[in-house]
Amino acid sequence: MSCAVVDVLQLVKQCSTVEEAVEEVAKRTGKSKYEAAYELMLQVKAGRLAVESGADNFLAYILGPGGAWLWLITAITAAVVALVFLAQSPPLVYLRYVLGAFFVLFLPGYVLVEALYPRGDELSPLERLALSIGLSLAVVPLVGLLLNYTPFGIRLAPVTASLAVLTLALAIYATYRRYRFEALGAVCGTR
Repeated sequence: MSCAVVDVLQLVKQCSTVEEAVEEVAKRTGKSKYEAAYELMLQVKAGRLAVESGADNFLAYILGPGGAWLWLITAITAAVVALVFLAQSPPLVYLRYVLGAFFVLFLPGYVLVEALYPRGDELSPLERLALSIGLSLAVVPLVGLLLNYTPFGIRLAPVTASLAVLTLALAIYATYRRYRFEALGAVCGTR
């Protein structure tokens, strides 16, 4: 091993995340962050450096604390679908209106924003809120347009079912993106 490789490995031993390792190598060697990240990637490919994930696999991540967001979205979607099809009495109808508006005007865009920006620091909460509402207002009419050209048409049951499937699919994808991001930012160490 060359002297530069040994120095990089010594620098990385104290780091807890890949981002910290890249910053430390860039600071100590005078290279850009891009060059430092490339150097670390070469060390990982050569087998001299290992990146350990916080969760063993995606299923473990979903069943652990990282999957709580997915289960919350699933519960909200299931509650809305149940209220749409089962709520006929006046008190539940009002709850159906409120949750239905939330389901149509916010939730599809929110899970899409989470899928596009899995890191928590990429957007401010206000930007996430605005994008969620805006993307919902863009995605829901597209779902309606697609349903118009199917035998199901634009009726309550097909719209509710298709929005529920879309929301859950995007939520699973967003959770997977978050898992991959956290796996890359997990503890790094030498083999």
